[in-house]
Amino acid sequence: MVLKRKTGQRLIWWFIFSSALMPFLWLTYAAFSQKLGADPAKEIVLETGDWALRLLWLCLAITPVKMLLGWSWLVKYRRMIGLYSFFYVTLHFLSYTTFIVGWQLDVLITEITQRPYAIVGFIAFVLLIPLAVTSTKKMQKRLKKRWLTLHKLVYVIGLLALLHIVWQIRSDFSEALAYGVILCYLLGYRYFKRVSKSKAGVFVKN
Repeated sequence: MVLKRKTGQRLIWWFIFSSALMPFLWLTYAAFSQKLGADPAKEIVLETGDWALRLLWLCLAITPVKMLLGWSWLVKYRRMIGLYSFFYVTLHFLSYTTFIVGWQLDVLITEITQRPYAIVGFIAFVLLIPLAVTSTKKMQKRLKKRWLTLHKLVYVIGLLALLHIVWQIRSDFSEALAYGVILCYLLGYRYFKRVSKSKAGVFVKN
């Protein structure tokens, strides 16, 4: 029975790991085979940003799903999904710096200090770094309660990421609206659940 459970957990781990890696593999293949359209550089920047956001939202969705369905086993995979989100954010920043800015430091500084969408995007990226660095069990034990406080930054990061999208839109807000509705639900559910539990005298961990 224990062996079957461990085998099932490994299969789920590999499924999530390979699924989250697939967008990167596809982008790599499409780039080398020239299948990214007329502006491949822009496509890479957009795709890496989109997948960073999707995985961040998926990471935030684990707690509500656990509470609603009782799927506590999902928590085991939250760290991996969060690290994948950081991986795609890093690719997004590097591809933006390479293809859009051309590694011109003065241009990059101008972008991240004067353009609102770049400012909030860069702040979100910087805030993700300590979360990625402290995501190990060793760091969790070392930081103790401070670890929970630090990792609540993910809520701020989610809001900044949403602003990053909204401030780039010129006409069609449908995608940003969808992301916004999902984020409102994910954060709102946590808030109301925490309030209801606190009224009952029970503290709910993140």
